[in-house]
Amino acid sequence: MDQSQEFQQEVKKVQDKDITHNWVSSSSFLFYLQAACLVAFIFGGCVMLSKSKYKGKPEVNVQGSSLYTPNYK
Repeated sequence: MDQSQEFQQEVKKVQDKDITHNWVSSSSFLFYLQAACLVAFIFGGCVMLSKSKYKGKPEVNVQGSSLYTPNYK
């Protein structure tokens, strides 16, 4: 009987640590994991935008009359 109680206590300890048996800790873990992935995705998107923003700006022909100091003929 003593071994059975010890076994049950050990099973209880393992189940408390197991994510499938302890829904309170698993839901908070999954929430923080989801928040971290969202932050990483947004940060990665911002980095990619900032890298591609200044790459290869095309040279645009602008009429002289539409400049800040217009040039008329």
